[in-house]
Amino acid sequence: MIVYPAIDLRRGRCVRLVQGDPHAETVVSDDPVGTARRWTSLGAEWLHVVNLDGAFGDEVRAGQNLEALRDILSSVDVPVQFGGGLRTIADVEAALSLGVARVVIGTAAITEPSLVQEALTRFGDERIALAIDARGGQVATHGWQHLTGVTAIALALQMKTLGVQRIIYTDIARDGTLTGVNAPACAALAAESGLAVIASGGVASLEDVRRVKAVEAVGVEGVIIGKALYAGQVDLTQALKVARSSGAG
Repeated sequence: MIVYPAIDLRRGRCVRLVQGDPHAETVVSDDPVGTARRWTSLGAEWLHVVNLDGAFGDEVRAGQNLEALRDILSSVDVPVQFGGGLRTIADVEAALSLGVARVVIGTAAITEPSLVQEALTRFGDERIALAIDARGGQVATHGWQHLTGVTAIALALQMKTLGVQRIIYTDIARDGTLTGVNAPACAALAAESGLAVIASGGVASLEDVRRVKAVEAVGVEGVIIGKALYAGQVDLTQALKVARSSGAG
């Protein structure tokens, strides 16, 4: 199982939000590169970077975050998974050309499914992941600000027909709240869709990492940890030890 430390970028800084609310922001670092180096120095094998301004549609500030992304990519030697505001094939291509290992498409999967198809065809299923961000069982888009009425499993199955192999599933109600990861929902999505799932949202303790590890066998292949790392509630070294163990740890 892979542990992905999260680096959420807004105005070029590392921040954490609560339930995706742009008005509930905490700045955790003014140094994205230093943050990336910190996590990799502790053994992180991947990083999960999000352009929040891109997700919210603020193109000017999104560009500032892309500069931070460039600096991160040139400063660490682990693969980076990147999402936030990638809504055209040009956006996807630009991110990959910077050196991102995998891009995450969310809103565009709802608004323009053909983009997902084209991205998979051009770049391959290992470089494209689908973000399913759900609130009350409904997929939310545009930085989690709009509910679509589409269920997570319905979107997963639709995208599977296009060739998607991997989902990042976020329970929005739990994200940034330190209330615990929704491992059962992640496991159910993996089992029902047959796709690989990366769990996101709500990780509060090492026990949450163990909960995700316990459902690895059904297809939950990773966990993204944000606020709990920055708040010191999860020690990355210990989380990596659980993730790499042969059992639920």
